[in-house]
Amino acid sequence: MPKRLTDSNSKNIIGKNLMNIRLKKNMSQRDFARFLQVNGLDMDKNLITRIETGKRYVTDIEIKELCRILEIPYTILLDPLKP
Repeated sequence: MPKRLTDSNSKNIIGKNLMNIRLKKNMSQRDFARFLQVNGLDMDKNLITRIETGKRYVTDIEIKELCRILEIPYTILLDPLKP
């Protein structure tokens, strides 16, 4: 069975939101990757690029860790219009 895609053919729904959060922190993808690695999430610049462009699926465990490290609720990544 093929994996599902969003309406815009993206493999995840957090990519654009993650990019916006990273840009608000004035971080490059490389700096963001270092920040995540120092805080226990093994992601490199290429992986972040693939997430932000919707070319990579993101697991629930990765979303949980991103939210923990960024100190944000899940809704910010999943649906930024909800509080």
